[in-house]
Amino acid sequence: MSEFYKKILDNNKKWVQEKLDQDPNFFSDLAGGQTPPLLWIGCSDSRVPANEIIGAKAGEVFVHRNIANMVVHSDMNMLSVLDYAVNVLKVKHVIVCGHYGCGGIKAAMGNGSFGIIDNWIRHIKDIYRLNKEKLVEVENEEERFNKFVELNVKEQVLNLAKTSIVQNAWKDGQELYLHGWVYGLNSGYVTDLEVNFSCNKDLHELYQLDI
Repeated sequence: MSEFYKKILDNNKKWVQEKLDQDPNFFSDLAGGQTPPLLWIGCSDSRVPANEIIGAKAGEVFVHRNIANMVVHSDMNMLSVLDYAVNVLKVKHVIVCGHYGCGGIKAAMGNGSFGIIDNWIRHIKDIYRLNKEKLVEVENEEERFNKFVELNVKEQVLNLAKTSIVQNAWKDGQELYLHGWVYGLNSGYVTDLEVNFSCNKDLHELYQLDI
């Protein structure tokens, strides 16, 4: 058994004891069910832990993560999480959180091949193509990279609003707000990109479903 593997098993035991020392009912209460107010759609990057960033407790954040925090309309994994969060858990907020320094975004800016992930990165390249005029205006490479991270988040929030899952919830009068954030790896702070949706009237009429 490797030292790292043994360490994480030991860490679990310590964590359990710490929680029980703070609250003897901690785990029994958690086992009773979950009513999180928030669905977090973030990047799989190990440096971006959703709960820790916002100081949330266990049971307060329902989480979906993938490379570059994408909302792809054919992704049944993402759609299943979204549907459960909206229609069963009745979350009131969905945050798409990207992060500066994202490897998936960086890869989409070049022509390198990385294997099967190339097929996923192609969705990110589409965002670059749609925003090419804005991006080529930014001469500094790092600033252009950061701008692309932000534009990608904004596009994914828009993709969320386009889904029938979200629009059906709005049609039924459900309180549901969509937001876009970017996390700074080198600062720890999140930036609210102020891209928010709360009804399908916020969308271009082409995407407003008649449901």
